Amino acid sequence: MLQVRSLSKRYGDSVVFHDVSLTLQRGDFVALLGESGVGKSTLLNCIAGLDQADSGHLIVAGQDLADASDDDRARLRRQHLGFVFQAFHVLPHLSVAENVALPLLLLGRPDPARVAEVLDAVGLAGLGARQPAQLSGGQLQRVAIARAVVHQPGLILADEPTGNLDPDTAERVLDLLRRQVHEAGAACLLVTHSAAAASRADRVLRLTPSGVVAAPTAAAGPP
Repeated sequence: MLQVRSLSKRYGDSVVFHDVSLTLQRGDFVALLGESGVGKSTLLNCIAGLDQADSGHLIVAGQDLADASDDDRARLRRQHLGFVFQAFHVLPHLSVAENVALPLLLLGRPDPARVAEVLDAVGLAGLGARQPAQLSGGQLQRVAIARAVVHQPGLILADEPTGNLDPDTAERVLDLLRRQVHEAGAACLLVTHSAAAASRADRVLRLTPSGVVAAPTAAAGPP
């Protein structure tokens, strides 16, 4: 689902990351750790086609993003990607259920039962009619997670998905991501500062200040 080869990104004279390489296949649940400012979120944005790397190769769902137009990138995100943003990006004028249903509507596959299923899975059953302004930060995080997985994408990119959640809800969300990976055959790249969240992944990688993804570390504990 994902091949990153020698990817580098700069902003002016500042190196964000350099020579990053990693591969995810269907069924892979990989956690990416690293200090703040090392470029983890920027790397996810490049993988999603929301930002562009300066060098290297990036292939998502068989498509080389270097050759992709803006329309191609948008189509790729719509069909194959689920993205959990740190800032949620929940649409304030839509209800909770409408926010979660949006990926299915964009694909022409409305499915209220599926929307209800994922809302229940993230602990928001019965809250579908509420507006985002009526929810807490942790609840908005769960709306964003439900929206990212509702269309059963092949690749899930999750940027600190448990950062605003209590431990019990965090476990529930990680269980949902694992089900998408191991039962639906998706791949998930989980960016996190949390050793507890990383321990739920099958592999743990570290993005260092030099931008190199280190060798995998056992997921049973902190890397």
